[in-house]
Amino acid sequence: MLGAILVIMFVLLVAIGCPIAFALGLVSFTGIACLPDIPNMVVFTKMFNGLNSFTLLAVPLFILAANLMNEGGITEKLIECICDLVGHWKGGLAHANVLVSMVFAGISGSSQADTSGVGKIFIPAMEKQGYDKGTSVGVTAASSTLGSIIPPSITMVVYSGIANVSTGALFMSGIVPGILLGVAMMAVVVYYSDKKHFPQSPKVPVKTAIMHTLKSLPALLTPIILIGGIVSGLFTPTESAAFACIYTLLVGIFFYRSIKVQRLPAILIETMKMASLSLFALATATPWASC
Repeated sequence: MLGAILVIMFVLLVAIGCPIAFALGLVSFTGIACLPDIPNMVVFTKMFNGLNSFTLLAVPLFILAANLMNEGGITEKLIECICDLVGHWKGGLAHANVLVSMVFAGISGSSQADTSGVGKIFIPAMEKQGYDKGTSVGVTAASSTLGSIIPPSITMVVYSGIANVSTGALFMSGIVPGILLGVAMMAVVVYYSDKKHFPQSPKVPVKTAIMHTLKSLPALLTPIILIGGIVSGLFTPTESAAFACIYTLLVGIFFYRSIKVQRLPAILIETMKMASLSLFALATATPWASC
């Protein structure tokens, strides 16, 4: 009976616009308060215990790696490379949007970071080339969901920490579905390319395409290094996230020379804001299991 009431309460709070994390917290606190033998302080203890996991350190670290990529211009180099490959196709920018999200997902593991990093470049570029706003935003929003499927995935890291299952096995299980989903999205783009007459860019000279590929090589190698290291047992998901941060920082500072040391505090603050969204929701959801 209590469980049904709490579910109804949660649905009503979400329906009136209450943030999910706060709705979970209010429902958890109400549920614990209705249990006479359990003190209310248990809510805060369980919230802390819900985040007291070494594996969950990977969440802010992967987001930090993505923010460093965006700050260092690595995302732009990646976009240049992929646009050279498929930009001359009909609906080329839409295809490139999906492909970049697939590669970016293999580095950040975050749909939020994908949307903010890739979207701010692709959406204006697609509108400028003649795509309508709905298509530009829709393709970006849909392709960003690949960040939760293609490893390393923050969603999988959180699930493995809660369910005590192998993170490496989860990562391996997400590779094929993620790629198939990306291919399916590109098939939809092909369908609408003929129906809506999507534009295409001029074909880039081979020499220029090779030059852009070489410049983006550090970014293209990152997913291979991270996933290969986890699957082979070379490092844990949390260690791979830390490696991704160090690798991206070094590439941005010494290879591209685009990350300024004085910008690091702002990058860290932005990372904490993005990481807090998912981690706080996880913390407030943990006490609900006791209700």
